[in-house]
Amino acid sequence: MLTALTKYRHAFLLGLQSNLVYRVNFAVRGFFYMFHLVVVFILWGAVYSGAKDIGGFSFGQTLTYFLVMLVMQFFVGAFNEDYQISEEIRNGLINQFLLKPINYFLYRFSIFVAARLVTGILILLPLLVTLPLLHEYITLPHDFWRIGLVVPAMALSALIQFSIAYCFGMMTFWFLDIQGFVILSMAVESLLGGQMFPLDLLPAGVFRVAQFLPFYYQTYFPVAILTGRIHSLGEVWQGFGIQIAWVILLLGLNQLLWVRGLRRHTAVGG
Repeated sequence: MLTALTKYRHAFLLGLQSNLVYRVNFAVRGFFYMFHLVVVFILWGAVYSGAKDIGGFSFGQTLTYFLVMLVMQFFVGAFNEDYQISEEIRNGLINQFLLKPINYFLYRFSIFVAARLVTGILILLPLLVTLPLLHEYITLPHDFWRIGLVVPAMALSALIQFSIAYCFGMMTFWFLDIQGFVILSMAVESLLGGQMFPLDLLPAGVFRVAQFLPFYYQTYFPVAILTGRIHSLGEVWQGFGIQIAWVILLLGLNQLLWVRGLRRHTAVGG
């Protein structure tokens, strides 16, 4: 058990080192996203002009939602893991894992966690610069249980994000280019993951369907817990149940694609 943990701890440290090399790039990306937040501020300010609230939420609560969504994406989002996995399969680098007692999924997930730790911390730097300008609009609920429950929700969201990226990476066993699949997934995630607008503004029936899809639990679910868009503990526990179900389903799909993919794999290179 300790030996296994040591293997993936080394992978985690490797991920930290490799991502710290590009820390400036991540910081610049963070500042770019802060400009995106300014655009959100202007657009939703126009939407709220003449309206005290929309969907039961004030302008400050909606702006807080987008701010937390931005930070959450850097902590749990899968940015290019699918392409990295795809490259390792196409270039034969994956062959080294076939001859060693290393679980490829856990190896890649360890690196993913390290990367999200770096990007999550670095996004706090531009946030500190922007905070004095936006602090009067930031409105968070005062329920302490939200802070305790958002952490496991983030962990499960990260696992869902990575599992979906891993699935797309595994599709390289069947398709030489996965870019089309990834772009389509990103478009759907932007819409049904709450990145374009809070999902609770959808018609009630559509919103109810969205609650059973994995995109809802990629970022929106933990953001909604922290910002108060999920009102009761009952809704949170129900969300956890569906989120865990998606984690189990995606992990099973990951293993299936890995086993089936290896049957088609020709071990050259690496």
